[in-house]
Amino acid sequence: MTQGLNARRAAITALGFTLKSRTALDTALAQTPDFEKMEARDRAFARLISATTLRRRGQIRGVLRKFMQRALPDPDGEAQLILETAVAQILFLDTKPHAAVSAAVTLARGNRANERYAGMINAVLRKVSTQGQAVAETIPVSQNLPRWLRESWTAAYGEERVEAIARAFDAAPPLDLTFKTAAQAEAFAKDTDSALLPTGTVRRMTIGDITKLPGFDTGDWWAQDAGAAIPAMLLDAKPGEAVLDLCAAPGGKTMQLAATGARVTALEASPKRMKRLEDNLARVGLTAEMVTADGQDWGEAASFDAILLDAPCSATGTLRRRPDAAWMKSREDVVSLAPIQDRLLVNAARLLKPGGRMLICTCSLQPEEGELWLKRNLSRMAVGIDPVRADEMPELEAAILEDGTVRLTPDMWSDKGGIDGFFIARLRKPASA
Repeated sequence: MTQGLNARRAAITALGFTLKSRTALDTALAQTPDFEKMEARDRAFARLISATTLRRRGQIRGVLRKFMQRALPDPDGEAQLILETAVAQILFLDTKPHAAVSAAVTLARGNRANERYAGMINAVLRKVSTQGQAVAETIPVSQNLPRWLRESWTAAYGEERVEAIARAFDAAPPLDLTFKTAAQAEAFAKDTDSALLPTGTVRRMTIGDITKLPGFDTGDWWAQDAGAAIPAMLLDAKPGEAVLDLCAAPGGKTMQLAATGARVTALEASPKRMKRLEDNLARVGLTAEMVTADGQDWGEAASFDAILLDAPCSATGTLRRRPDAAWMKSREDVVSLAPIQDRLLVNAARLLKPGGRMLICTCSLQPEEGELWLKRNLSRMAVGIDPVRADEMPELEAAILEDGTVRLTPDMWSDKGGIDGFFIARLRKPASA
């Protein structure tokens, strides 16, 4: 019971930190007292509780409103989070109700500020245990999204599509692996009974300890969502080409480009993130020239045959893997990032050689960071859209838009475990430019 309490307490502490300071959940967990000293099983349980609470927060709060006579004074306070994490366990994690209720009451009584709520917490959670599932099923899954996201996506995709996207965020994501060679991917999939996706990514439906998987020590692969692997695939770097990965960390796309035999320059503004990229390259035995600089104004014109720009964005397409992103971002973040995205894009076009090609992408579902981003900058650059062909997107042909750009949404490949949301466009500079 003590170990279970420690995991639950860590989840509540990390959630409060994430919601109030807009800190990434994994960072918040790592900074939670005694988290690193806990057994791996308990750390995993703490993360599962906190991530599930974020994924299902709209339904959880809807259920609580049904059984609470009045709201608690702090909507993100510890007492509220004790309730929310307990509901997450009861309704969505198959925890035995009596264990979740007992732990929640114990946690409330262990803090003087929350002790007065212990009786209420006990009464509410007992009702949730018997009646909460029926209530949760009446609440649209889109209510799990913050209002600003729900409104934005409804305007862009329509209510029905938003419900489908929200459903894709409900379940924990699979583990996707990118291999240095297709032969390695095929052999791994066969030997480990994993799925080989049409785009070449290997998918395992459970994550576990990835360091124990075959090929980790020899650097055969790296973890990367299937959607994140598509941009480098569409750029189709060739051996010997001068290729720039702009905004390169943590390095998944850099490694894909380097594995082709291209001469890759990996540019990253953050020294800390560059160190992570360097470590990742070292593990898989690939090389790239690493440059720590701001990509908004770096470099000599017409220097590269091909460029990949994965621009910084709100990351709202990655909520399958990062449910905290929904609660860390706001409309204001989308607006504030736009000038940076614009400058990166225009500078990337400047760095491209005549006849060269450029692949731009964002892991965002916001049109302002995708379709509208390209539209507002296209006339400022000496490049045009190089349409993506259906044969380049096997079993994802529906993601190709009329102009040849790509819009991936997480409801795609629902029968295969989903995919992260991305906007992708391939551009080409005329040979005479």
